[in-house]
Amino acid sequence: MSERCRDALTTRQKLIAQDYKISYSLAKSCKADLKKYRCNVENHPRSREARLSYLLLCLESVVHRGRTVSSECQGEMLDYRRMLMEDFSLSPEIILGCRGEIEHHCSGLHRKGRTLHCLMKVARGEKGNIAEKCQSALQTLVQEVDPANDYRIDRALNEACESVIQTACKHIRSGDPMILSCLMEHLYTEKMVEECEHRLLELQYFISRDWKLDPILYRKCQGDASRLCFAHGWNDTSETMPAGAVFSCLYRHAYRTEEQGRRLSRECRAEVLRILHQRALDVKLDPGMQAKCMSDLGKWCNEKTETGQELECLQDHLDDLLVDCREVVGNLTELESEDIQIEALLMRACEPIIQGYCHEVADNQIDSGDLMECLIQNKHQKEMNEKCAVGVTHFQLVQMKDFRFSYKFKMACKEDVLKLCPNIKKKVDVVICLSTTVRNDTLQEVKDQRVSLKCRKQLRVEELEMSEDIRLEPELYEACKNDIKSVCPNVPYGNAQIIECLKEGKKHLSSRCHQKVFKLQETEMMDQELDYTLMRVCKQMIKRFCSDTDSKGILHCLKQNKNSETMDPKCKQMITKRQITQNTDYRLNPLLRKSCKADIPKFCQSILNNAKDDQELEGQVISCLKVKYGELRLSTDCEDQIRIIIQETALDYRLDPQLQIQCSEEINSLCGEEAAAQEPTGQVEECLKMNLLKIKSNGCKKEVLNMLKESKADIFVDPVLHTACALDLKHHCAAIPPGRGRQMSCLIEALQDKVVRLQPECKKRLQDRLDMWSYAAKVAPAEGFSDLAMQVMSSPSKNYFLSILMVGVCVLFFGGLFCGRITKRVTREMKNR
Repeated sequence: MSERCRDALTTRQKLIAQDYKISYSLAKSCKADLKKYRCNVENHPRSREARLSYLLLCLESVVHRGRTVSSECQGEMLDYRRMLMEDFSLSPEIILGCRGEIEHHCSGLHRKGRTLHCLMKVARGEKGNIAEKCQSALQTLVQEVDPANDYRIDRALNEACESVIQTACKHIRSGDPMILSCLMEHLYTEKMVEECEHRLLELQYFISRDWKLDPILYRKCQGDASRLCFAHGWNDTSETMPAGAVFSCLYRHAYRTEEQGRRLSRECRAEVLRILHQRALDVKLDPGMQAKCMSDLGKWCNEKTETGQELECLQDHLDDLLVDCREVVGNLTELESEDIQIEALLMRACEPIIQGYCHEVADNQIDSGDLMECLIQNKHQKEMNEKCAVGVTHFQLVQMKDFRFSYKFKMACKEDVLKLCPNIKKKVDVVICLSTTVRNDTLQEVKDQRVSLKCRKQLRVEELEMSEDIRLEPELYEACKNDIKSVCPNVPYGNAQIIECLKEGKKHLSSRCHQKVFKLQETEMMDQELDYTLMRVCKQMIKRFCSDTDSKGILHCLKQNKNSETMDPKCKQMITKRQITQNTDYRLNPLLRKSCKADIPKFCQSILNNAKDDQELEGQVISCLKVKYGELRLSTDCEDQIRIIIQETALDYRLDPQLQIQCSEEINSLCGEEAAAQEPTGQVEECLKMNLLKIKSNGCKKEVLNMLKESKADIFVDPVLHTACALDLKHHCAAIPPGRGRQMSCLIEALQDKVVRLQPECKKRLQDRLDMWSYAAKVAPAEGFSDLAMQVMSSPSKNYFLSILMVGVCVLFFGGLFCGRITKRVTREMKNR
């Protein structure tokens, strides 16, 4: 086309934009409709000019109300809407309002709607700032041409997205309003191309700022908007109604319960959810958030340019945001906790795990937080990909900032929180407050628990979720941040692996971190369901052996079945780890602590006096009680618990921390082969007993002597002897009850009886024990006057000691006899005064 012809056509188009009657075909085709729906000049309230924009807005309003406009008129309207969208110069408001933006950012791009899309890009903040007058002019133009009703009106969008429409949206007929919605559903997917993505977001930026510009939303929700939100007609505006107010009202009503009343219709609710899913893809598609969070986005999230990162960044910095922005982000996060499907990107990443494990809750029309709970529970399934796992963990971390962000927890416990934990906001603090209340009520055996049953159930879910990742326990994480870098580098956070690593490396932790880890272990030992690693590794074994056991007795049940033939080796190893932990400090063994609460202060007070809070006693209290067990001085309940510990440690020396500390060198030098055995059967302890004469260290010698004293009290605590003499016990001592050395005495009597014939192995082991006890009695240090008297009487030089004692007594007697009194005589009156 020649330049002269193009200029003439452009002039004609400008004139038509000022007065639609200049276009004969448009005026003729739409004459009847203009008259019928009172869209002619006489009814124009603002100007005498028959502006094309007024004609388009008036007739489009008619179409949106569901009235019929002739096909000829609609065809002419479509042509002129496309014309306005292609050439910005046909809109005087754009030329006047956006002159500076066009000169600085968009010069020379006027063909095929490129200038308008360039201005839209500026409005999105991608090329600089835009004047309010320009933004308003663009918003008005988008309403006039209504491109969401037929994407073909926007030529730039049509050309950029043709390939995507042909592949992803080919099932939708050309020109259908659903095309734009389909393109949004495929935003940031493999089918989307970059050019289409840019054009789509530029247009969607303006559509998202006026609910009426989304034709499907308007069609399905106009009744609800009028009834609930006092919305005006399609072409009516209200200066008192802020932009986005109608949609905000709609989505508030979308999540109302039946009890709250005034809910949206099902069709409208579905469309509101669709818009929310779209807005979650890009912060700029949420007008309220962009307006209130602009400065925070620039301050905290300048480098977060990838898909979905801006919202994640705002959530991460929630406590640092300005008040208005914090409120908007908080409300959206609260909404996401109720319906995580709003997080469209997360849903795409988690599609495999949702289909495999959560399809039932995903199909529910009302989510109520069930889907996120399901994703958390299945976070470590093999189908879980990294993007989904990271997204789920991030949402868990965000939830810790405010208990309102956990929808199910909020609904179950809001009354309890108001009553028992007022003014507490952070979820972790609320969980601690409520769980402490539950624990105190349980310990005090209160008849009516203060925390309601439904809250207690959900509280248990929250506690179990928190135990999976150290970052979900902020106090512990902050205390151990540096220790994690030094002790557990390259260890993943998930599956409680960091927590387990810190437990294993306790000796290398800082004092603050050590204290927190000890407190955590104390809590876990009181309620083993909170021990994530134990519950995960032993999941099948708990089902097999402990299905009827409550959470406080799981470890005890597993210990009882530890040596079962069907016990899983990995679970057995984990049980041993927890036994080692328990034996480092009586406070980590709730059953022992309860059974021996009177015995511990009675016999081991000196150890308690030197103890430090939140630091292990390295088995000193348990060793003290074991000594008293050998002396038969413990209460019945305490004796039963100590017997179990002695039986366990007699099979595996690693369960005795004091023995390990005192005899580490002797174990390596004298019993290295026994210690290297895969399955501990008490051979290390037997080796130390047999090599008692070779042991030089006083500390180690004392521990071995204590073991011998313990075995004298009960044959069950000496596994080697008990195994060797099992048949003889049945034959000769079946009627003798176990405990307090009764069966041991029976076997010794049988050994000394020449008529009774014991098994050779039993006879040998029993004779060895007698020799060891005899030696132990000689070398063991005297612990009281009776022990001292016994040692003197059994000594070969007892006559010498007795002679010295008699001489001392005689010297004292004769000294008093011959030397008289030392004190001065005093009269009776003085004494009685």
